[in-house]
Amino acid sequence: MLGFTSGNAVRQIELEKKFDGRLDPADQRTWLKQMASEPNHVGSPHDKENAEFMRSKFREWGWDAHIEAFEVLYPTPTKVALEMVAPNTFKARLHEPEVKGDETSERTKDALPPYTIYGADGDVTGELVYVNQGLPDDYKVLDRHGISVAGKIVITRYGGGWRGLKPKLAHEHGAIGCIIYSDPRDDGYGSADVYPKGSHRPPDGVQRGSVADLTVYSGDPLTPGVGATKDAKRLPIAEAKTLLKIPVLPISYADAEPLLAALGGPLAPSGWRGALPITYHLGPGPAKVHLTISSEWSLKPIYDVIAVMQGSERPDEWIIRGNHHDGWVFGAWDPLSANVVLMAEAKAIGALAKDGWKPRRTLVYASWDAEEPGLIGSTEWAETHADELRKKAALYVNSDGNGRGFLKAGGSQSLQTFVNQVAAGVRDPQTGVTVLERQRAKILVDGSEKGAEDEAKKLAKRVTSGPALPLGALGTGSDYTPFLQHLGIASLYLGFGGEDKGSGIYHSIYDSFDHYVRFGDPDFAYGIALAQTAGHVVLRAAQADVLPQRAGDFADSVGRYADELHKLADDMRERTAQQHRLLDENAFVLAADPTERNEPPKRESSVPFLNFAPLDNALVRLAKSAADFDAALARAIRSDVATDARKFDRLNAMLQGLEQALIHPQGLPGREWYRHMIYAPGLFTGYGVKTLPGIREAIEERQWDEVDRNMKIVAGVLDAYSSRLDAASAALNQ
Repeated sequence: MLGFTSGNAVRQIELEKKFDGRLDPADQRTWLKQMASEPNHVGSPHDKENAEFMRSKFREWGWDAHIEAFEVLYPTPTKVALEMVAPNTFKARLHEPEVKGDETSERTKDALPPYTIYGADGDVTGELVYVNQGLPDDYKVLDRHGISVAGKIVITRYGGGWRGLKPKLAHEHGAIGCIIYSDPRDDGYGSADVYPKGSHRPPDGVQRGSVADLTVYSGDPLTPGVGATKDAKRLPIAEAKTLLKIPVLPISYADAEPLLAALGGPLAPSGWRGALPITYHLGPGPAKVHLTISSEWSLKPIYDVIAVMQGSERPDEWIIRGNHHDGWVFGAWDPLSANVVLMAEAKAIGALAKDGWKPRRTLVYASWDAEEPGLIGSTEWAETHADELRKKAALYVNSDGNGRGFLKAGGSQSLQTFVNQVAAGVRDPQTGVTVLERQRAKILVDGSEKGAEDEAKKLAKRVTSGPALPLGALGTGSDYTPFLQHLGIASLYLGFGGEDKGSGIYHSIYDSFDHYVRFGDPDFAYGIALAQTAGHVVLRAAQADVLPQRAGDFADSVGRYADELHKLADDMRERTAQQHRLLDENAFVLAADPTERNEPPKRESSVPFLNFAPLDNALVRLAKSAADFDAALARAIRSDVATDARKFDRLNAMLQGLEQALIHPQGLPGREWYRHMIYAPGLFTGYGVKTLPGIREAIEERQWDEVDRNMKIVAGVLDAYSSRLDAASAALNQ
């Protein structure tokens, strides 16, 4: 067992069995029904009630619990309207009706109307243009059709990337407003029966969400880098970089259909067409719409629930476990299905403590508020306690919703072996095999399917060649972001899914208890599986003789990321040369239909041969340092713990902040808040991760001077990481 001497490993297995015996699915069902019984968004009465309820439960279970409040910018809509004014008239309903059989769908007195947060207020009228998913490549297609969105209102469908990128890019291309709709092809009747017959989005269902520019920084828009305490210095609203400049409105596909049906102009490309019973056109016009949004812009309180159990031997090494408790409306799936798992873990650990057990390291259990608008509760807490966290935090473990199916795990690559070992000890409730075995089978089958994507094939090949399951790299979209990518704290994300049916009601009023117990995890068996998985991670990290990480896993992963960059540059060079040949031969013009406007693409800049030497040399050193450290640690773990106790204490002090060696104080170009040089959300993917982001995005954007600069920066942080490993190896070998 990674990080444990043999005697302590045996005791740890017994501890985990006692923990498992304290888990009861009935608890999770009861808590979920209560916490999802009323609208639960920031500023709602029930949001505060839920925080106070959890605080009382943590205290009942023996934890030192309190609520830590912050004051954050949270605009709420006061007027929202959308109407088509030409070539005919139509007024959007912008309302989600109650559904028979869903008890809470009629309890909307305290709910806000469908909205997106952190778009601008506005009253605009303009011709409509359909921009598909509203991502960079979509605008290249529009350019080739000679279509501009300048002075227009765009309509874009959900999917393909972070919702906040859609209005951001629309504004950069000159649009005056943005409408985002859910196409039934993606999460409505095009893929399953709609609610209440089935699980998917009904015609009037709307996906709410944040459109804050999370690729710049997360948290309160007015207090970047510092906690949003009562007396914090705040930016003027006009200077907040994550607030958008145009009004943005989410709508249902019932409201979108008449708007899209009224569009003229060229036919939309085949990949842009959804499942509505219309012919999809691009516009602009003749559809013209009038969009009005006004909001009440004020500070609102948020409530983080923090519960602490002091460590008996290493109180200044913290293991932090988090999930958020706020939803867009009722939030049964997202996030409460996993928040009640966190509560179940805390109750079981409290029972162990009442029986006389104490954790070696300090445990911090946190239920964050205001995750949905922009990871606000976790970010403000992390920024407020940044100095202490840098000194004490050893691991952050996150979840964010749970369902039925397969283990989903991502995080710091040094934790891969650790997660594999934990997953090998948890049984899948449906098949009886371990959750590790079941996930491995899923990867192999997905990679072998006809038409499998390249990434699925690569993942299956890696699993075939070795027993370990890869740990996914983390972008953003949940509360690990401030810990990992701002502060450099080793982090994990855990959850189950893939066989549940919750995506169709995501961020709508139909994300309810009734929906979850029909289509999610009806008997809460996977709630127990997640409690076992995350709980065992927390307990092992708390009890390990040496913090459980394997440097070789990290070195192997970064080496693979570097190989991807080599291939990216080579492939871009080949594609660019081919594009130049086709342009020079006038091939795009000759291949196009002369009766339709279809301009050749813009000539891309040539790709030079890049200097990867700094990165490649740093990787050679990292591989050796990692191998030496892992070997030295294995020898020390096999020795007598009594003679090595002080050595392990010194080693843990070295390992506690090891991930921080991968932080660069200048941060990433144009978004200094993101300081991790190995993982970051992509500028044009949002949630999706970019590994070695400074180098990768500079290559993708053809910024060759930036490639060289970031190559040296990444080499520098890898050398710093290697130096920390070398020092730890020396301490072990003394």
